[in-house]
Amino acid sequence: MPHYKLTYFNVMGLGEPIRFLLSYGDLEFEDIRVERENEWPKMKKSTVFGQLPILEIDGESFSQTLPICRYLGKQLNLIGKTDLDALKIDGVANALHDLRKNVAMFYRETDPVIKKQRKEESVNVTVPFYLDKLEELAKTNGGYFHGGKLSYADIFFVAIHDSIANACEIPVTENRPSLKSLREKVLALPGIKSWIEKRPKLQF
Repeated sequence: MPHYKLTYFNVMGLGEPIRFLLSYGDLEFEDIRVERENEWPKMKKSTVFGQLPILEIDGESFSQTLPICRYLGKQLNLIGKTDLDALKIDGVANALHDLRKNVAMFYRETDPVIKKQRKEESVNVTVPFYLDKLEELAKTNGGYFHGGKLSYADIFFVAIHDSIANACEIPVTENRPSLKSLREKVLALPGIKSWIEKRPKLQF
């Protein structure tokens, strides 16, 4: 079995979907958490594109959350049966990545005026738009985002759920029964359930 080492900040963020997938697959991994203020600037130049997360597989470094998640999804049979299935699933995962980025834009903003403006737009317009689209997808695909079965996009959604809920201060799945059911199903998966129980308790 390959040796996995994930390096990211001590937040859920873009590292959590990777942690969820590794946990789902019962793949043991080193969970390295970098201190953002002092440690990260020193190591940034040595990373592939000056960004985290980085997943090392048997000592070789790979970067960017979505390709890493897709790779793990393929290893774990979570990208559907055909290339068109994978295309649909990748599209959902990319949309989820965009949603999380939109929330991060206001959450990380240091100017209080800009932060308030961005948060209001995100919470009132952007986030509900995405969540309603996702609800409809789950509703019309047998409780999952594609094909009536679990994919890495479903796991990605549940992995970013808490960050979005905490940052936006909204109940993400309220009045969205398909998303609520999907989240419950993913959280009940043995590997993910075990990860949730032992992971650090963080807000974002």
